Amino acid sequence: MSDQIKIIEMGPRDGLQNEKTPVSVEARIAFVEALVAAGLNTVEVGAFVSPKAIPQMASSEQVLRGVSHVKDAEFHVLVPNEKGYDAARAAGAQVVSVFAAASEGFSRANINCSVAESIERFKPVLARAKADGVKVRGYISCVLGCPFDGEIKPKAVADLAVTLWDLGCYEISLGDTIGVGTPLKAKEMLRAVGSELPVGNLAMHFHDTYGQALANLYAGMEEGVRVIDAAAGGLGGCPYAPGATGNVATEDVVYMLEGMGVKTGIDMDRLLATTNEVAGLLGRPPVSRVASALNAKRKRLAKS
Repeated sequence: MSDQIKIIEMGPRDGLQNEKTPVSVEARIAFVEALVAAGLNTVEVGAFVSPKAIPQMASSEQVLRGVSHVKDAEFHVLVPNEKGYDAARAAGAQVVSVFAAASEGFSRANINCSVAESIERFKPVLARAKADGVKVRGYISCVLGCPFDGEIKPKAVADLAVTLWDLGCYEISLGDTIGVGTPLKAKEMLRAVGSELPVGNLAMHFHDTYGQALANLYAGMEEGVRVIDAAAGGLGGCPYAPGATGNVATEDVVYMLEGMGVKTGIDMDRLLATTNEVAGLLGRPPVSRVASALNAKRKRLAKS
């Protein structure tokens, strides 16, 4: 457990894309800069998708270009197809992500096609990325449950992970999109995928709808997974799952890891300030338990 854990920050993309309040390009750039300054040097900064479908991600090319001056950081962007890949590359993308769902119901609701059709859409992206020397990360949604299809079999997740790996993804991020998983189910799923692929190339992307994300992450760490996706302030959600909350909060993950003796290299004070800033822009307090506790503590100390 003392091994290095890598945290990939999702706030500027998976976090903000589900927020009703739009955030300006300038504020999104400042958000990314602050996250890197806090020690989060791998950040997903935007998505090259239709602004009609996801208006919160409009002008992602401006965000990517706007953070290009930041040194010693790796920036990821989501691309759904070749058109998105073209736009991402024009903006200087060096790492892109593609996505598929482990359930047919979610795939059809989210991107209006079957799982097999979604793979066909991004096959050319992976082929071109390989030729261009661009790294591709693969996301799998609904690995522990789907709002339409219910329980998802671990083998279905493993089979899809193998497909993405064979197409050229360097890392597979396994997403509990609606946050219904529990630790033993998370272990079962990770063991199924880990029996087919190197555990060192897997990541956990767990949402916290039922308050199980940290427990599930710990279970995954026991299985040897060392990459965690998280979002500052617990930003995010799922439009197809009523009541679904955001990603596990970065502050909560950092607090847990540091308390276990796992050094993250992340400055909690700077991360908290960043979380509070973006929460202010959205007009609501952070969902994060750690941010809430530290903010209350500071308010109490300021009064005394």
